Amino acid sequence: MNRFFTTEILQNGTARILGDDVKHITKVLRLRSGDKVELCDARGRECEARITSIVSDFVMLKTGEWHDADTEPEYKVTLFQCVPKAGKFETIIQKCVELGIMRIVPVQSARCVSIPRGDIDKKLPRYQRVSLEAAKQSKRGIIPQIKQLRRIDDLDLGGFDLILVAYEDEKETKLKDALKGMDGKRIAIIIGPEGGFEKDEIELLKEQGAVTVTLGTRILRTETAGMAMLAQIMYEVE
Repeated sequence: MNRFFTTEILQNGTARILGDDVKHITKVLRLRSGDKVELCDARGRECEARITSIVSDFVMLKTGEWHDADTEPEYKVTLFQCVPKAGKFETIIQKCVELGIMRIVPVQSARCVSIPRGDIDKKLPRYQRVSLEAAKQSKRGIIPQIKQLRRIDDLDLGGFDLILVAYEDEKETKLKDALKGMDGKRIAIIIGPEGGFEKDEIELLKEQGAVTVTLGTRILRTETAGMAMLAQIMYEVE
């Protein structure tokens, strides 16, 4: 059954779908009045809904009983991803949303390819759309948010129960060991750029409570490391 997100939850058990999804419903899927879809409120609740009417710019639906989506992970993971070369960030967003990420924050570090903040900000609507489509495909209960670009020396890491940094020079602490005995369910993972972190950046992160971990003996690409780390975390905690 096709899945759609909406914030237009109305009274008397009705809801409305707006925007690009209207064209997708009418022109691509060719749904009609009486057809059923899965509807999600983007806050973790979902229901089965039936289309009651279609007009040019919105679709009206009769909603069934709302319930919590069972696809959302219990542990809330935020990815701080140092900005990769062009074209890779969308893949990172797509795959991490499928794997259960809650939020993604692009980060500018010393060895990142130089990208003006304005260029990243202009792409945020596109990145958010990638997140939306991945959330639909994987039947998520929320649409993970893609935040504005932050400098590595300006990260707010407060509020996390565990902060993990994938670091190629870490030889002792494994990800599994760092997760043992964790008190809480809010995790931050930080992934460096193609050239890796500088040592003073690692020290800065450690001052904020970050723990460096090894992901194994092989060096992973920046677009692979976050996905691999997230998948391992979800396996361990779920």
